[in-house]
Amino acid sequence: MFTLPKTSIVIIFFVIIWICIQFSYNPISYARYDLQIIPLVIGGFYFGVGPMLVLATIIIRFFYGVNLGFYQTVILYGSFALVVWRLYPWFWQQAPIRRILVSVCNGMALGILTVLGMRLYNTPTYWLDAWLAYLVIPALGIGIISYLIEIYKRNNKMRQQLIKSEKLKAVEQMGAAISHEIRNPLTAAIGFVQLLEDDYLSRQKRKEYLSIVKEELHSAEKVIQDYLTFVKPSISLSEEINVKSELRQIIKLLQPLANQNSVEILTDFSIIGFIKGDPQNFHQCLINVMKNAIEAMPRGGYLTISTEYNQNYITITVKDSGIGMTREQLERLGEPFYSTKGKNGTGLGMMVVYSIVRAMDGMIDVESEVGYGTIIQFEFPTITSILKVR
Repeated sequence: MFTLPKTSIVIIFFVIIWICIQFSYNPISYARYDLQIIPLVIGGFYFGVGPMLVLATIIIRFFYGVNLGFYQTVILYGSFALVVWRLYPWFWQQAPIRRILVSVCNGMALGILTVLGMRLYNTPTYWLDAWLAYLVIPALGIGIISYLIEIYKRNNKMRQQLIKSEKLKAVEQMGAAISHEIRNPLTAAIGFVQLLEDDYLSRQKRKEYLSIVKEELHSAEKVIQDYLTFVKPSISLSEEINVKSELRQIIKLLQPLANQNSVEILTDFSIIGFIKGDPQNFHQCLINVMKNAIEAMPRGGYLTISTEYNQNYITITVKDSGIGMTREQLERLGEPFYSTKGKNGTGLGMMVVYSIVRAMDGMIDVESEVGYGTIIQFEFPTITSILKVR
């Protein structure tokens, strides 16, 4: 339930116990009323460090004088350490309400025995204060803290279950999407393979069918490759990438698609700019984004690609004048198999983009507004900054 190491927990409770003792209430010179019972019970039952806290309490008490009160503390808290040590495994098998009751009852028992021990060597004065200090207030404090811990524990458990449920849901969506995207081309390929079994099929038809089978198998292979890139992109940081040169090559590849959609590509590149990474993955990342931008402008528009350079980062900005995205679409961008293209998209493209950017130690920022287009900014560390870190 708690992620802190036991050493840190012991130190924290040690400090709390010392504060409780140091800033105690002293109505008379020989009486000291404090709240050390609260951290002892909470630390013992909920954190499993009871014996260590008891030892710390005895050491602290030693510096306030070795007298009858000190020996009573040793006997009382020594017995409590043994009780906590034996009850701790049983304690966590109980229902939350029973854990709270057990904690409160143990705190009250410690308080009662403490006050009774004080009667052995103190005159009967200020006993109302003593009962309040060692019975009422600790019981209330332990009850409140135990209740808050149980609420935290329940909320944490619910959060873990929710995370697990979301992961399972993502896996189900991923499996369904991959199955759907691979089954379609494979089904088509199987159908044409069956047609090829016809002995009387003409050579031209055979060639045509083989071409279709090849295309369908390439489609299935691309889906698998995109999935593998998303899961574990193989990024090699040994090659130097000239950002300006690579972007020009990407634009040249996408120019036919831009012409088909009546999209004009505008550029504004900085003079220099080098990063380290895998050129193939860098190409795939930018092609996916620019292709999406072009397809978001079915009636034409402008695709602006610009770069900015400084000693630490190179910023690549891809801006389109397309249909844009809603806030909900923007928040889900990059989720497993979520696509703004509906049935025409698999959602793998942007997943791959985010995965590659992370693997190259880059950052991505997306801004969009319906009817006004989308702006995507990439930031990659420059070679100069990488060398400085090393």
